[in-house]
Amino acid sequence: MTKLLERAIAEIQKLPPEVQDAIASRLLEDLADEMWWEEQFASTSDEEWDRMVKEVKAEIARGATIDLDTFLREIG
Repeated sequence: MTKLLERAIAEIQKLPPEVQDAIASRLLEDLADEMWWEEQFASTSDEEWDRMVKEVKAEIARGATIDLDTFLREIG
């Protein structure tokens, strides 16, 4: 276990049980999500990546996308 994780756990242990459980639930959800994404990336073939890149480039060329700063301003 890393020192940072040890420190985080030590701090969490100081909290009331219900708060510890809430944090543990979030961590377990994040871990499950991370594992799912890892599996998705690992199972994507080079051909699939190439197809996605072509699709994205075509969307950009059509003007069907907006830059991230604009998107964040619009939703914020």
